[in-house]
Amino acid sequence: MDFELNDEQRLFQRTLRDFVHKEIDPVAAEWERTGRYPTEIVETMGSLGLFGLTVPEEYGGLAVDMVSFALVFEEISRGWMGVAGILGSHSLACWMIARHGTEEQRTRYLPKLATGEWRSGIALTEPDAGTDLQGIRSTARRDGDVYVVNGAKTWITNARHAAVLPVLVKTDPEAVPAHRGMSVLLIDTDTAGFEVLRDLPKLGYKGTESCELRLDNVRVPTGRLLGGVEGVGMKQALSGLETGRINVAARAVGVAQRAYDEALAYSRQRAAFGQPISSFQAIQLKLADMATNLQASRLLVYWAASRADAGKRIDMESGMAKLLASETALTNSLDAMRIHGGYGYSQEFVVERLYRDAPLMAIGEGTNDILRTVIAKALVAGVEAIGG
Repeated sequence: MDFELNDEQRLFQRTLRDFVHKEIDPVAAEWERTGRYPTEIVETMGSLGLFGLTVPEEYGGLAVDMVSFALVFEEISRGWMGVAGILGSHSLACWMIARHGTEEQRTRYLPKLATGEWRSGIALTEPDAGTDLQGIRSTARRDGDVYVVNGAKTWITNARHAAVLPVLVKTDPEAVPAHRGMSVLLIDTDTAGFEVLRDLPKLGYKGTESCELRLDNVRVPTGRLLGGVEGVGMKQALSGLETGRINVAARAVGVAQRAYDEALAYSRQRAAFGQPISSFQAIQLKLADMATNLQASRLLVYWAASRADAGKRIDMESGMAKLLASETALTNSLDAMRIHGGYGYSQEFVVERLYRDAPLMAIGEGTNDILRTVIAKALVAGVEAIGG
């Protein structure tokens, strides 16, 4: 049992941390406040190869191990969680194409996605279907050698900057159960009828766009059916979400770490009644809880990631990691704000942004209550065991 990063992972972590320190930390507050898109940061991420995290090496990607994958999202989220979101949805789309795509699809898309020349996301959620993906209404009707797609999607990250999006649709709306009639289509965003309607206003998670889409008689070649097989789209999407939960959990660790860092530093330099507030027991108790929950969350994320590297299914493990890490991000950001007192409520201090960013991780890639049921079902069914 080894709880340490290997030398290669440590070097990768240092590279990421240096990138965040030099290029994200100095601009995050101002760009987040003004709504400026982080173009220069995105370009540097491309030069570092980060858009190819989940792309196999033969298609020009890094094909990093899942622990290193988690490190990317942890480190970038310490600087600005919204920037990590640009990579998150893109990496999930690349993973799905690499894992489930045909050779023609991998050859067409992955090399340009690996460099960041093309970007992607994933279009699952609809106005009336989020957690219940079987309730989607978007359809794809076969018409000769094309599918005619109609529907709407919402909360789609990277939609304005994507060249291609994997879109979950119903190729057989009458199928019972519904998931047997669901498929994923790789839709080029410059196709006629594909329209980004608007950017959704958000509490946090700024820096990347979250959009509503309309698909109006979009004609998609049948060769863009992911994997070339109808009726397995739900399975493809859910397998991708396992990886997505590691990414979201790691983002939560990054936010929780930054909240702890800011709280600890402030408590040491802020004086009250003639002494630093870090000497007060009430503050020490908060710091102890913040640090303990943070480290427990990090180890759960690395555990889930290492299980994925071992080729294991990680429904329960990624669910546990995302659940604990996101709840820790929520509590750490709030406690950091409390330790800062009135300053914690000011946009001049980073903890205000952390407090707004944290809730997303408790919602994205499966709400925490849904993940509790995923964990419980695995345990009750005997698929997984704890302490065995």
